Parts: sequence; C-alpha cells; structure tokens
Amino acid sequence: MQENKAKNHRVIKHPILPAEAPCDVSIFVDGQEIPAKAGEPIAAALLTAGIRIFRQTAKKGYPRGIFCGIGRCTDCVMTVDGQPNVRTCVTPVRAGMKVETQIGLGRWAE
Repeated sequence: MQENKAKNHRVIKHPILPAEAPCDVSIFVDGQEIPAKAGEPIAAALLTAGIRIFRQTAKKGYPRGIFCGIGRCTDCVMTVDGQPNVRTCVTPVRAGMKVETQIGLGRWAE
C-alpha cells in the first residue's frame, strides 16, 4: 500500500454544504485501520485517507486508482473480504471490511 501522507481529506466545515456526519466505522486497508462512514463508497473512504492507488495492472504492474467513479470501468477494483475485482466506487463500506490492493487479476481467498 502506498504511504498515507495526509490523515484526512474530508471537508469538515463548508459555508454551503451541510455539516458532515462523523466517521462511524473502521475498515482495514492492507492491514491499516481507516476511519469511514457506513454506506459511503469504499473509494471515497480511501481517497479521504489519502490512498490513491487501488490496484496494479496484470501485464506491467502500472498503478491504477479511481477513474470513472460510476462502476463502468475496472480501474478501482480491489480485493474485498477475499473477493477480487470488487468495484470500490460503487461498493458501500461496512464495518470491519478487509480491503486489499489488488495485484493483476487478483486471487480468491483460500
């Protein structure tokens, strides 16, 4: 997993948007605990935590992150709770999820 340089990228106070609810759950990304909001997309929690690389391509190992953000491409796929190729931009956060950076096509948990 890439180094997490910023602790939080959430908008806390905004003059127009309503106040944000606090993070109420935790997920584990490559073993690191990340605060999140239940129901928000996994990708949103990752981006907020400063994580931009979600997977590496199969052939050349190029880094990929979020691209379309609507579940049509596969750039944001990660292994979630042992299941590879989960589109993180449309998959809601649940407490205790185990999310892993996917290498290539991913592998099913044994």
